[in-house]
Amino acid sequence: MATVKRDYYEVLGVSRGADNEELKKAYRKLALKYHPDRNPDDPDGAAEHFKEASEAYEVLSDPEKRSRYDRFGHEGVKSSFGGGGFSWSDFHHQSDIEDIFGDFFSAFFGGAARRGRARSGPSRGRDVAVRYGLSLEDAFTGKEAEIAFERLEQCEVCGGDGCKPGTQPQTCSTCGGRGIVRQARGFFAVETACPTCGGQGRSIKDPCGACSGRGRVPGRAEVEFAIPAGVDTGMSLRIRGEGEAGPNGGERGDLLVRFELTDHDRFVREGADIYSEQTISFPLAALGSEIEVQTLHGEETVRVPAGTPTHHVFRLKARGMPVSPDAKQFGDHYVRVVVDVPKKLSERQTELLHEFAEESGETIKAEQKGFFQSVREKLKR
Repeated sequence: MATVKRDYYEVLGVSRGADNEELKKAYRKLALKYHPDRNPDDPDGAAEHFKEASEAYEVLSDPEKRSRYDRFGHEGVKSSFGGGGFSWSDFHHQSDIEDIFGDFFSAFFGGAARRGRARSGPSRGRDVAVRYGLSLEDAFTGKEAEIAFERLEQCEVCGGDGCKPGTQPQTCSTCGGRGIVRQARGFFAVETACPTCGGQGRSIKDPCGACSGRGRVPGRAEVEFAIPAGVDTGMSLRIRGEGEAGPNGGERGDLLVRFELTDHDRFVREGADIYSEQTISFPLAALGSEIEVQTLHGEETVRVPAGTPTHHVFRLKARGMPVSPDAKQFGDHYVRVVVDVPKKLSERQTELLHEFAEESGETIKAEQKGFFQSVREKLKR
């Protein structure tokens, strides 16, 4: 019997608008609670909960996968796990695991250190997320764009190693460059980060004056990219290798461009469909005619049948947005007509409407005069 997957937001216990920090905090809590090592009485059940929480976090912490999941549910991210479920290799960045499980090892061994090799080697830089606003028309056609943003750049003076030119980092004498030390805890020997070098495995005696030994400096970048047709608010575009420079000369992270569409003065978008409203006259609605409707694809002729009531909606098939970025299929355009009732009529128009009412068997009583209007007419006499 197939098992129905729970909603990922429900699994983590967060709202659909939760940001990355909320997601990470919720996942950390569940990971600590359900890790099999902490549940010796029920390792299989705990492992299932642990796997479920890990899979939910992996999807919701990735902007692209989260966008697909929000739109299409589990089917939208099914391929992310190869059809066979979650594995640790699905995590994009080792730093995600380290950040989350630093507290896990702390809970067991009382230290803030993390197991593993020294962190003195090059490591990947962080991703940078920026927002990009665009009009509905640009989202419809797609466009070439450029965005400027702040990011950490590799220090050009020291080449990213943080040392003053002409000097080299020194191997930590406490850990011998390993970045970790072994400490005896009763029957156990626990590896913790070296307290001298903080897990780096090295020390800098003569730091670079340009970056103060950090190896990276704040910078500003301008990146050109192509916006595919059909993007919507909440979607993200990943641009590889345009994020922050990595520590110790490591590769750059990625740039995540998150799109936000501005409000349109005429159209309202709902997914791939477009909605608009158009005013028509009472004679046109009564007698029927053709009207020109503006769409994202250009003007379209719509036949209005005689006797069309106000707020009637006409559907213009395949005249909406692309159903997905760069797709060849389009949504629909829905136009609602509003019959305009004139507030002021000429004597001839009034006479004709009375004749129309009489032909229809109706009796129209003249509008009663207000008190002050009657007084003003008497004073004029």
